[in-house]
Amino acid sequence: MKKVLIIGASGSLARFIIDAVKALDETRLTLFVRNRRRLHQGAEQGTTVIEGDAIDFHSVRQAISGQDIVYVNLAGDLETMGANIVKAMQDTHVERIIVISSIGIYQTPLRPVLTPYRKLADIVENSGLTYTILRPDWFTSDDEIDYGLTQKGEPESGTAISRKSIAAFVATIVENPDLHQNENLGISKPE
Repeated sequence: MKKVLIIGASGSLARFIIDAVKALDETRLTLFVRNRRRLHQGAEQGTTVIEGDAIDFHSVRQAISGQDIVYVNLAGDLETMGANIVKAMQDTHVERIIVISSIGIYQTPLRPVLTPYRKLADIVENSGLTYTILRPDWFTSDDEIDYGLTQKGEPESGTAISRKSIAAFVATIVENPDLHQNENLGISKPE
C-alpha cells in the first residue's frame, strides 16, 4: 500500500490530482487542508483528511510522518511552507516529493509574482530529497490529457494545459515513483 499525502488539497488543481490518485490501485490518500469544508464534493470519500496549515511546522510534520509520497500544491508564503515540508520530510525519513511550481521561474528578469515559486523550487532542489518539480503553464478545465515536458534549462514550450493532464502525469509518478526522479520539468500542452 502506497501512502500519498496531498498538501493543499482544496485547490483547483488538487481536485483533479485527488481523483487521479484515488483511481490507482494500492494507494492510500491523505488530504492536508486548512479547512475541510473547502474540499470539492466527494474528496473525503475513501481518504483521510487532516486540517492544518503548512505554515505550522508541527502539523506538517505530523501529517507527513508515515507517508511514502508527498505532493505539494500551494500558494502564499511558499518559502516558509516549502522549508517546513522539506524539514518535516527529512525528520521523518520520507523521501519522495512532487511539487507544483510555475512556468517562467527561470526567466530573467524574474517577474516578482513568480519569486515565491522560484524559492520553492530552489528549496526542494537543494533538499537532498527525491523530487519532481513541475512548472506548468496556465491551467485550463479542458477535458483532455495532452502534455509535453521540457527539462530545466530547455526553452519552455507549449500552451495552457488542462488540470486533467497535470493530474494524469502526477498519477503516473505516484504509480511509478522511480520515474522523473530529481527532475525539474516544464509541463504544457504541445503546440
